[in-house]
Amino acid sequence: MKSSSHPIPARVSGWGGLVLASLLLMTGCATDYVARTRDVRVAYQSEDYTRALAALESATRAMVDQDRLLVLMDKGMVLHAAGKWAESNAVLEEAERLGEQLDGVSVSEEAGALITNERQRAYRGEDFEKLMISVLQALNYAELGEAESAMVEVRQVNERLEKMVADEKKPYQQLAIARYLGGIIREDQRDWDSAYIDYAKAYELEPELGALVEPLLRLAKQAGRDDAYAELVAKYPGVPHEPLAPGESQVVVVVEAGLSPEKQRASRDGGDGGNLIEVPEYRDRGHAPPVRVSLGDSTQRAVTVTSLADVARVHLNHRIGGMLAKQVGGAVAKAGLAAGVGALTKSEEVAALTFILLNATNAPDLRSWLSLPAEFQVARFRVPAGGHTVRVDAGGRTTEHTVDVKPGRVGLVVVRRY
Repeated sequence: MKSSSHPIPARVSGWGGLVLASLLLMTGCATDYVARTRDVRVAYQSEDYTRALAALESATRAMVDQDRLLVLMDKGMVLHAAGKWAESNAVLEEAERLGEQLDGVSVSEEAGALITNERQRAYRGEDFEKLMISVLQALNYAELGEAESAMVEVRQVNERLEKMVADEKKPYQQLAIARYLGGIIREDQRDWDSAYIDYAKAYELEPELGALVEPLLRLAKQAGRDDAYAELVAKYPGVPHEPLAPGESQVVVVVEAGLSPEKQRASRDGGDGGNLIEVPEYRDRGHAPPVRVSLGDSTQRAVTVTSLADVARVHLNHRIGGMLAKQVGGAVAKAGLAAGVGALTKSEEVAALTFILLNATNAPDLRSWLSLPAEFQVARFRVPAGGHTVRVDAGGRTTEHTVDVKPGRVGLVVVRRY
């Protein structure tokens, strides 16, 4: 706990000193998860995942329960990036259960946040972060060869989003990467029509898919969707999409590229005479690197299927109105508390100081899941069945990844790049 920089005046004693001391203790406990985990991110972005996990374990010893969800999400992401798919899923499953528990609003916690700040309450995660738990689990299961479990997570993402849009009237869209991943899994299972539906939805959400539209054309024809096929051929006359030859397979490379945006302080009009209120705002941490993927003699630039940075802004901006209303309500609550302290101590000085101290703690919650990527980029290849080496080049660094794919199947490679 940090000590306060606000000394209690010598003239304030008795009840006044006790009340003010309590306020200082309460407001000095605000957790700073972002600062405490800086070493974790340095190791993580250096791809030293063993050190990142050790640093996270060390940092969490000094943390409070309010940050527990972030700890689990970061740990799950680091394990995912390290290729520890099963261990990652175990942690992400725990994070998902905790997130569901935290969705039940604590009245005492909300009241505390009103008179202090949002950082005093348990971090519940942004809507898109909760969805990303399932996306990462789906990728983990796909890498483990557990296709049905992967599809359970994909369906969960899509169903949650549909509920948010239809029932909660949130201005969200489905995640194209979840739909595209559903298409990959269904195609691997030879469920041509379901695969076509998922690919078509991904294309609807992200029309600039370039060469990634190839399976959309091929499966429209294979599934007997003649009208859709005719429209697609007219729109993409230059995209080859012959049926897979006997002994031919596919390799799909999913690159989690760049760094997710970070929350920073920003000011918005509080609507009460032009007063500005501080709220969080997502700001980029650089651009996601262009990624080139090579397999054999073929080299492709990976195509962005989902910009998580864009998704994050949409989800956060939807909450801004509620944040402003909460802070206005908080100002009223603080004024009432200060007046009460003044009456209790029979001191206008104590009342004024109490109000000043309470407002000094007014700060937006800048916590977020910073280990997430900025983008999901995809490249795909048609190859002879068998073993292959995939080379991923991003930011001047090249790594190699092996994959073995059976005839007619789709091999998946998931890579993290910063």
